[in-house]
Amino acid sequence: MKEYKNTLNLPKTDFSMKANLPNREPEILRYWQSIDLNKRLKLAGKNKEKFILHDGPPYANGAIHIGHSVNKVLKDIVVKSQTLDGKYSPYKPGWDCHGLPIELNVEKKLGKVGEKVSVEEFRRACREYAEKQIEIQKKEFSRLGVLGSWDDPYLSMDFKFEANIVRALGKIVEKGFLERGEKPVHWCSSCGSALAEAEVEYQDKISPSIDFGFPINANDLSSVFGKTIEGTVLIASWTTTPWTLPGNVALCVNPELEYSLIKVFIDSKAITLMMAKELIEATIKRIGILEFEELASCKGMELEGLEAKHPYLDRVSKIILADHVTIDAGTGVVHTAPGHGVEDYIAAKKYNLDVVNPIKDNGTFKDEIKYLSGKFAFKCNEEIIEVLKKKNSLFACNDYVHSYPHCWRHKTPLMFRATPQWFIGMQRNNLLKKSLSSIERVHWEPSWGQARMSGMLEDRPDWCISRQRAWGVPITLLVHEKTGEIHPNMPSIINKVALLIEKDGIEAWHNVSIDELDKNVDNYKKITDCLDVWFDSGVTHDCVLSNDSNLQFPADLYLEGSDQHRGWFQSSLLTSVAINDEPPFKAVLTHGFVVDAEGKKMSKSIGNVISPQQIWDSKGADVLRAWIASTDYRNEMVISDEILQRSADAYRRIRNTIRFLLGNLYDYDDKKNVLNIQDLTELDKWMMLRIKNLQNEIIKDYGNYQFHIVFQKIQNFCTNELGGFYLDILKDRLYTSKDNSNARRSSQTVLYKILGFLLRAIAPILSFTAEEAWRLFNPKSDSIFLEEWLNDWPTISERSITDEDWKLLLDLRSEVNKVLEDSRISGMIGSSLDAELNLYCSSKIFSILKKFSEELRFIFITSEAKIFPFDTKGLKTGIEGFRLEISKSQYKKCERCWHSRPEVGTSEEHPSICSRCIENIGDNGEIRKYA
Repeated sequence: MKEYKNTLNLPKTDFSMKANLPNREPEILRYWQSIDLNKRLKLAGKNKEKFILHDGPPYANGAIHIGHSVNKVLKDIVVKSQTLDGKYSPYKPGWDCHGLPIELNVEKKLGKVGEKVSVEEFRRACREYAEKQIEIQKKEFSRLGVLGSWDDPYLSMDFKFEANIVRALGKIVEKGFLERGEKPVHWCSSCGSALAEAEVEYQDKISPSIDFGFPINANDLSSVFGKTIEGTVLIASWTTTPWTLPGNVALCVNPELEYSLIKVFIDSKAITLMMAKELIEATIKRIGILEFEELASCKGMELEGLEAKHPYLDRVSKIILADHVTIDAGTGVVHTAPGHGVEDYIAAKKYNLDVVNPIKDNGTFKDEIKYLSGKFAFKCNEEIIEVLKKKNSLFACNDYVHSYPHCWRHKTPLMFRATPQWFIGMQRNNLLKKSLSSIERVHWEPSWGQARMSGMLEDRPDWCISRQRAWGVPITLLVHEKTGEIHPNMPSIINKVALLIEKDGIEAWHNVSIDELDKNVDNYKKITDCLDVWFDSGVTHDCVLSNDSNLQFPADLYLEGSDQHRGWFQSSLLTSVAINDEPPFKAVLTHGFVVDAEGKKMSKSIGNVISPQQIWDSKGADVLRAWIASTDYRNEMVISDEILQRSADAYRRIRNTIRFLLGNLYDYDDKKNVLNIQDLTELDKWMMLRIKNLQNEIIKDYGNYQFHIVFQKIQNFCTNELGGFYLDILKDRLYTSKDNSNARRSSQTVLYKILGFLLRAIAPILSFTAEEAWRLFNPKSDSIFLEEWLNDWPTISERSITDEDWKLLLDLRSEVNKVLEDSRISGMIGSSLDAELNLYCSSKIFSILKKFSEELRFIFITSEAKIFPFDTKGLKTGIEGFRLEISKSQYKKCERCWHSRPEVGTSEEHPSICSRCIENIGDNGEIRKYA
């Protein structure tokens, strides 16, 4: 008996079925380093159109988490897909290196700056700490397969970068956007500094809500209300922050609201109270009064200018008008402390009232504050309440749950506190108006990003850019000691300072003597505050994009998490409009946060954290990348062990498809063995067109940042069109046809094209796997990332089977497979090749299937398939005009191809194989036209 197995073309490949990604991926990383892939990409992109994704700098603190991974992988997918498009898309990663979190970590080791360690030592330690953190994160970002200039990132603490931050500040100063003011800012007593909006988070807090009164002369109110008032008169107010009462200078009323005088009895004493008419019932209910008498009413505007008395201090509290007063809560009369609130500050400044700031930097009251000297403000509520009781000014006290600003780092409640700070004025030179207008010229993905940004900008207060910290870029200004005015020669001074910092870092500002900076420095002093870190990262468009010849301004894309509408997107937009009069980005892409299966954010305290490190150590980074790409990033991104396992399963399907393609191309040379398009079978022509169209679809999806759709299409293509149809049919021709026959070379010509397309399509997502397979597929090319999309598609002019025919055939095959599966389950047949089919078809279906003649059986993978005009015989299917009969073949099975054929056993020389296999082991091999 002959050994026919040796005549089959069985797959051969070194591409393992077992991925072993945790071990293989580091090898590929080393390979990319050995060929200096990033440098090669730069050289290849010299004369190409640029596409610049500007990296928002992560903070240099701690190992990366799953949110970092989402962000960097999405950026990597963008950059790699743009490179495939034939563009030069260099990725320059960056890090944010100054600010509080680094200070806190250094403080834990060395102690507080100025107490246990000098400020110079402290800054040096901060720089060293940041350097170590960057190296940790750099390795971990690289481990994700993210390609970029890891040996040349931008760091906000590099001397040149620090100098460029100062230069950017100089441009903003020169254009008149900077102002100094004693305005209320979010103040963290733990930080000892003002905080930016992005450093504030809101949490529920229980505060004492009090109803209390401001005494006022009865005669003053009598003249306004037109009614004689006698006895004790109090203006009723309400607050949830009793500790702010030492800062009160005014009472705000709404000019359009109606205000009433009501007579009540409290502790058997007749008192007249003034409050908003619409809030009388709610107020007396809180106070616990059952009856009242309304005496008179007037509009709020008529109360302007009256003077009440502070409840317990020897100070006037003037009645002023303000639109922010509403009837949502309280009494309609707002206790106003301009040192403790932005709205209070704005209202008081209109009336030139003093801004009283009774609290020191550490959160305690100043020595001169009566009753409260040296005590922490938040702990003084009870004492102030007691004082009000003694003064007979307290009506009621209740617990009140409300959303309150907290420090995002310390998780402690913040206070609004007026301190001398530097601001970028939103109304100066129409900065806010210009910024709002400019966002309409930006493409937002998802589209709701525009409305979100617009909403956050509309009522945005001036931007406080000064911080009272040691580790940060200094605000390099000279100001007059008496007037506070900026030195008139500031542009020249800033340029000089920038050069010093470029040489020696931020320490140069602290070391340089003032008379080295300008001749005219009498009565001027150096500012010791440093810049908000959001300013550092916000001006990267000026420090990076405009200072690197590989990049360009504006960037094509900024891509960050949805929290950055109030953070980096906003600080970048405002500084760019101030400096350049245009946004720093053409498009902004936003991704959601990662949550667990129950919708909870990742948290160590909850114990639901899934780290990227544990994923790449167990499953591989490509599985993590598969999960990121397959998830719709526009919403919250759900992760769990079960979801990751599904990603691993999807990865395996794609990998096994690649393995099959490689295994059947082991003896194929695209230069020698490729067939002309007219010599391909109809099935191969159809697939050639399908992959051309699919590539066009995927190019478009990548361009629209629809990565989950890309992954879905690739997965469906591998599972359904390839695994479930094309490759399933092709196996017979690949394995049994003569090795160099047209029948086999036709299939290999298309397989080569499929693999070339598929590896390119997955490369931005499954980067390690694409590179691993590419080196086997095309060893003459150093890397798949130096390639572009396939573009040498042959023109197919003649086809006897149309796309519509193939669509119908796929549906027919699906119906046949259902019947075959039922027959397998019942035990009627073992495999589909045991079966013979009689197909009863409508005239339309008959005319299509007739074209395949003897090759129809290969489509259905049965030993026989005969067609007949439509009849009620056989089993009904889900397709109108199509029924079928299935029977087990009575013929012998061919030992070589496993088809059951009548001619098996009729050849003396080859009694155990069919006539087709005899042809295939002979000189010429079989001819295939269709399948």
